[in-house]
Amino acid sequence: MLVNADLRDLYQEVVLDHGRRPRNFRSMEGASAQSVGFNPLCGDKLTLFLHCEGDIVRDVSFQGSGCAISTASASLLTETVKGKPRHEVEALLAAFIEMLTGTEKSDPTRLGKLAVFSGVKDFPVRVKCATLAWRTLEAALDGGAGEVSTE
Repeated sequence: MLVNADLRDLYQEVVLDHGRRPRNFRSMEGASAQSVGFNPLCGDKLTLFLHCEGDIVRDVSFQGSGCAISTASASLLTETVKGKPRHEVEALLAAFIEMLTGTEKSDPTRLGKLAVFSGVKDFPVRVKCATLAWRTLEAALDGGAGEVSTE
C-alpha cells in the first residue's frame, strides 16, 4: 500500500496529466446512452457518452469544461470502465462514491489508479468536482434523463 506522501505525489501527477491531456475527450456518434452533469459551485459541466453492447460498456467518452480535478476524474473514469460489464462498472461507481463521501474509512487500493482521489475527501468542496463524472455515469446507466447536479 502506498504511504500518504506517495499517494499525494501520485495524485498531483495524475490530476495534472489527465487534466491537461484528458483521455476519451470527444463526442460520440451513436451513443446508446448519454447524460449531462453540472457542478454549479465550481462551474464544471460535462456530457458523458456510453456505447453499450448488451451488458458491456464498449466505449465511453466525455466533453465539457471543468477544473483539473473534474476533468481528471472524468478522464480516468473513461479509461477505467471501458470494456467492463455493467455489474463491474456499477461496483466501481459505488466504491468510488463511497471512498469520497462515505462515513466509513474505505480501502482505496482496491480501486487501482482511482485511489489517487482518496485524499479529495479531506476537501469537501472538491469532492463534488471529483464525483461529478461518476454521478453523470450513474445517470447514463439509468437512462440519462435530465441533468445531474451536484447541488
